[in-house]
Amino acid sequence: MTTDYNLAELDALVEKYFSIEDITYGSPKQPFVARYRGRIIGENTSEPFNKLMLELSPHHLMPLLREEKGSHVLFLVPDLPKKPALSPKINLLLFIITLVSVMLSGGMYGYEGEVPQNFALLIWEFIKSGWPFAISLLAILGSHELGHYFAGKRNGVQVSLPFFIPFPFSLFGTMGAFINMRSLPKNRNALFDLSVAGPLSGFFVSLIVLVIGLNLSEVSQLPIAAGTAGALQMEGNSLLYLFLKYLTFGKLLPAPPGLSGSSLLAYWIRYFFTGQPFPWGGLDVMLHPVAWAGWAGLLVTGFNLIPAGQLDGGHIFYTVFGKKTADYAFPLIIAILILLGFVWPTWWLWALLTLFLGRSHAEPLDLVTPLDNRRRRIGYLVLAIFILIFVPVPITFVSI
Repeated sequence: MTTDYNLAELDALVEKYFSIEDITYGSPKQPFVARYRGRIIGENTSEPFNKLMLELSPHHLMPLLREEKGSHVLFLVPDLPKKPALSPKINLLLFIITLVSVMLSGGMYGYEGEVPQNFALLIWEFIKSGWPFAISLLAILGSHELGHYFAGKRNGVQVSLPFFIPFPFSLFGTMGAFINMRSLPKNRNALFDLSVAGPLSGFFVSLIVLVIGLNLSEVSQLPIAAGTAGALQMEGNSLLYLFLKYLTFGKLLPAPPGLSGSSLLAYWIRYFFTGQPFPWGGLDVMLHPVAWAGWAGLLVTGFNLIPAGQLDGGHIFYTVFGKKTADYAFPLIIAILILLGFVWPTWWLWALLTLFLGRSHAEPLDLVTPLDNRRRRIGYLVLAIFILIFVPVPITFVSI
């Protein structure tokens, strides 16, 4: 591991930025070239670390700064191999396919009129009527991923363009989008920026889309009782969604018939967390496709902000509260997801995925430099947004 490096030169370079107490050189069985124990020089640890990183670049080495038992430990490790640039043609092709897929789902939701018997004509009618939903939803998903992308570029992290995932003839026509982080962020501040930029961008665009969509929607009466004529799909409620419906229509929706006072309060507490009992004969908003896209955007943002593992919320929680607190919170989050599964079984799948993917954290190169106070306050704000947009029972299906 050390044969190709001038160790004396590396020691002298490190000594400019790091007060060395002891040195351990690597061996074929150890994954580092050298390990230095001591203290990084200066109060603002990010500045000397960044300078050291630049000086190590010609040596094809990168530094890892950790804290152990009150001391700083600096590892010099070989640079990660540079990944070849990806062709944007793949991103463009996936986006076009996803656009068509989302238009079809929007058409299935918002199409009105006689259903054409010709299958090709039916698909064309769905695509034509589905564009308001498609443009709205893809604007939300696109803003989320581009938030990640530009935050990565600003912090020197190599990131890919967004990959959109088509899912034809589903509720939304897509399984979302993602970017590929192809290098490590420098410190907690860079990891926080990369993690928070996507959810905040998606949240604000979702909010705008939902407000516009609610003003295009109408309130009407729900069926009086269950039947066998078909199925009715009811979207779940978050605190923010309830508030926006109240601002738009002047009442909490859905509004069950014949309840008031403490009975209405008890109903709403139960309905919010369980989706039951269904408000037969009550009033509810019939969502315009644009409103449906805005609601979906808030739902997806809420999923992303679950504070565990490799989700955006997991990275944010980890950078704001630290690894120890994140590890303590992890079993509590799993327990909450399992409990929620008794009212919406899909949460059990989320619990399983979180259990398998949630124990690791994306660690930056420098784990000593703390998150600054401005970003910490933004982290608290994002946690509050998560509470406001979280939907305990996202979708309910009933027979009508």
